[in-house]
Amino acid sequence: MSKSINILDKDYIQWIKDLSSRYRRSQIKAAVKVNQEMLQFYWELGKDIVERDVENRYGSRFYASLSRDLKTLLPDATGLSERNLYYTKKFYSLYRQVHDNLQQVVADSDDQISQQLAAKLFSVPWGHHMLLIDKAKDDYKKAWFYVCEIIENGWSRNMLLNGLDTNLYERQGHALTNFKRTLPEETSDLAQELTKDPCDFAFTGITGPYNERLLKDKLLGNITQFLVELGTGFAYLGKEYRIQVGEREQFIDLLFYNLNLSCYVVIEVKIGKFEFADLGQLGGYVVACNHILKKEGRDNPTIGLLICKEKDRVQAQYALESSSQPLAISEYELEKFYPEKVEGTIPTIEEIEAKLSARLEAQDGTVYE
Repeated sequence: MSKSINILDKDYIQWIKDLSSRYRRSQIKAAVKVNQEMLQFYWELGKDIVERDVENRYGSRFYASLSRDLKTLLPDATGLSERNLYYTKKFYSLYRQVHDNLQQVVADSDDQISQQLAAKLFSVPWGHHMLLIDKAKDDYKKAWFYVCEIIENGWSRNMLLNGLDTNLYERQGHALTNFKRTLPEETSDLAQELTKDPCDFAFTGITGPYNERLLKDKLLGNITQFLVELGTGFAYLGKEYRIQVGEREQFIDLLFYNLNLSCYVVIEVKIGKFEFADLGQLGGYVVACNHILKKEGRDNPTIGLLICKEKDRVQAQYALESSSQPLAISEYELEKFYPEKVEGTIPTIEEIEAKLSARLEAQDGTVYE
């Protein structure tokens, strides 16, 4: 005699949930596998296009013809649009430079390098690659930087757009520091890469007069964006963090812990121009954290980051040389970053009118002056 399933049975409910989770994981793995196989095909196609010099052999309509002919032979296939096929050449040409550069600096065999490159490249969605091809142009170092960020941090397309729009590649690791001298070799490079100069604080929305308290409140009021700007591995511990130094209380502007470096990070924010005294104060806080908060065998030496509105690089460098503590100095910007050269990116009134006239002319055959 058959029995009906008790839908309220706890074991049954849990089993159904487990099945659902397993199915979703299988779907994700299948999607990743499909993406990897498609990117492998795009890579090989791009290589064929370059090595066969097909653009010169078959003319400007080559990609349209290739797309049409492939769709005829593969009517159920996707990803064979003229645009996608055009990008395969750019895809191969851009990242082939990464391959060649790795070959020059690494002693591995060509096959090993190819496997390492493919493992990363083919893990990134095609839409991300198309965006990088457009934005990075022929700068393979810039494109590869973002590929690594996407993989290490699981960036969505919107996160990638944010990194590109705020010039993350140009800012990453560019703060003035004394890390090479004050940190062990195995951590100094990583610490340097966690810095940015300038820091992008446009998310605070500050457009009028402000003081340090308002800026800090705005930073913490947008803590998610602030943590994204700081980078991976930062955990927020407190604002105006109280520590007892001798008989006096001291208050650290912002205290974080970085999980990648396993150390406390003291951040001081100044709305004015950098002064020698600023770094002296920061260095004192770093030493205090090492004595009071740092645990032997668990934490690495505390790092200090001073973020100011403006700095004289020579003065800042002298101050860093005078300190035995690992410190960094960055500027911040409240405005959204835009390219330095905008000429040609924003159409003039004349260009807009010319395009409009051409469009109207195409519609009714009338010439508009």
